[in-house]
Amino acid sequence: MFLGVSDVRFKACVLLLVTSLAIAGCAPAERGMIGLAAEPQNDDADSILKKHEIFVITSRARDNDPTILFSGKRSPEIGLAKLSVSVPPNHKPGEIEFPRSGIPSPAKHFTVIDPAVFGSEGNFISALQAELNQRPAHNRNVLVFVHGYNTTLTEAALRMGQFVEDSGYEGVPVLFSWASSGRLLDYVYDMNSVLIARDNLLRGAYLISKTNAKAVDLLSHSMGNLLTVEAMRQAKLDGTFNRTGRLRHIIMAAPDIDADLFRQQLAPFADNERQFYILISRDDNALSFSRFLARGVPRVGNDDVEDLTGLGVTILDLSEIDVNGSNHSKFSDSPEVVQLIGKRLSVDGLGNKNASGSLLSSVLMLPIKVTAATLSQ
Repeated sequence: MFLGVSDVRFKACVLLLVTSLAIAGCAPAERGMIGLAAEPQNDDADSILKKHEIFVITSRARDNDPTILFSGKRSPEIGLAKLSVSVPPNHKPGEIEFPRSGIPSPAKHFTVIDPAVFGSEGNFISALQAELNQRPAHNRNVLVFVHGYNTTLTEAALRMGQFVEDSGYEGVPVLFSWASSGRLLDYVYDMNSVLIARDNLLRGAYLISKTNAKAVDLLSHSMGNLLTVEAMRQAKLDGTFNRTGRLRHIIMAAPDIDADLFRQQLAPFADNERQFYILISRDDNALSFSRFLARGVPRVGNDDVEDLTGLGVTILDLSEIDVNGSNHSKFSDSPEVVQLIGKRLSVDGLGNKNASGSLLSSVLMLPIKVTAATLSQ
């Protein structure tokens, strides 16, 4: 008996589902590592570590385990905290040195330490302002990072710490952590958690606006881009989008957004409000699977360049950048890309009209194709 194409696809789906369930059945519970670090081997070891203070805004629920701090469960209340991420002396750009088991050693691994939860929005704003005041006036900027699917708070904090270190970012990093369960098979749960978090992201933006931050940059990864664009669209429809005029760069790395949905999301934005940098890659295995689940509808992160630039956005095609793994996190796994983004974030001033030109000059020696924004007629 010969199998039709639909039969083959069905059997492939069943095999994939069974394999995934088997993997998930062996998956460990969430590994909380916040506040855990082995004692330094000598008195000077701790003093030479580089540390990055990261503020946290979250839609996650508080957890009784202090090493988890905020869990994968959703909360109707916004959570506000601050963490420190230490960088090991022998850190290699593009990597997150972390132990497969046991407690991380600051001399060898990234650590997430010194957690502090704020009891009120006022305390959060005051602490964020104090951190900004420690920077020179030209560096009093805020970088908001929105992580992707299947990510715990510990993992998100480590990723942001690594990105800040490797990019050379000198402003104040703020992590927005939505309630991802951190489990492979919870794709639908995570997508709904993203939609639930829209109001909290907008509330977080309001809290940041109460400081004297000179500019706010926004970096989102994977499914986190769905949250970012949905929140911006909601603000646009409410008449509150970038009301302070301080929103500067919007960088979307490997967006896991239905390409048809993205076109509709952008509809309310004027041409001059679509100054988005979108990092795509044809070899992104994670987005290929997401596209398969979506019955072949492209994800923005692996859509055709021509279709995207017709929407008035700027595309950076990272397909020729070589990294190990799923190719889904090139924005942070590739030292060259991390440093490229760092250069873009270091450009002073708001609404820089030469942004695409300076970006093009930065990638001349890299296998990256930049397609500047054009608008379809």
